Amino acid sequence: MISLFTDSAANLPKDIVEKYNINVVSFTYSVNGSEEDELAVNFDGKEFYDAMRNGAQIKTSMVNIAKFSESFEKALEEGNDVLYVGLSGGVSGTSNAAKIAAEELKPQYPDRKIIVIDSLGASLGEGMMVIKAARAIKKGLEIEKVAEKVKKAIPILCQCLTVDDLKYLKSTGRVSGAAAFVGGLLGIKPLLIGNECGKIVLYDKTRGAKKALEALAERYSNYVTDKTKDIGIAHADNVSGVEYLLEKLKEKGFCGKSLTVCYEPVTGSHVGPGTIALFFYGKGRV
Repeated sequence: MISLFTDSAANLPKDIVEKYNINVVSFTYSVNGSEEDELAVNFDGKEFYDAMRNGAQIKTSMVNIAKFSESFEKALEEGNDVLYVGLSGGVSGTSNAAKIAAEELKPQYPDRKIIVIDSLGASLGEGMMVIKAARAIKKGLEIEKVAEKVKKAIPILCQCLTVDDLKYLKSTGRVSGAAAFVGGLLGIKPLLIGNECGKIVLYDKTRGAKKALEALAERYSNYVTDKTKDIGIAHADNVSGVEYLLEKLKEKGFCGKSLTVCYEPVTGSHVGPGTIALFFYGKGRV
């Protein structure tokens, strides 16, 4: 059997996690010094992002090697192979920690297979890769074939987003200072993508929130290869923005299903309140 692992930054809803029996290793974060485990807390998106708007100090911690080792070893002891699909190495050292844990465990379990994949994505950019792996496992594919499917999909998953304020990405080093300066100009909304290295980079800018969402829909139209395929949308307490984006996507011909989630605290704290991100399979991370 294959035990599928990811981390809580994959932003997957509870029903999907349970449906596919996904093992989620949890990040931790703190709000004004009070530490929380992402899986233990009953997350209230509005309360969390309102706290950020009011200046709350948020700190996040990556999953360490010991936590991965403990999680993986339970599955290995049960005789299962382990596949982990994790947060982009372009924004976190978490996937690298998982790789180190895997290498340390392999000599102890020579008959078991352990594969670690850096999704080069965050939120549903990671989560959609996990779902792809889960569906392949459900079909009965061997672990190498599952990993191959995920690796082939990573370069064609487009990730684009717009944020209300680039100060959050700038403060945590997730975007360049120059880009943050552009985003600070009055009324200017930055448009960003997850690039081929899994880093967040500025690709354009527009004026006004609606124009920014229209630009995301336009990017979808330009890069999508099948408008019947499912998409992902993550938002940081911006339900009205999601509704507007979906309206514009449908005008562009989108006719699939949308998995819509509120950004969980760890990735959400880096992009900031009001953010909306769109994830879809397309021509590649251009």
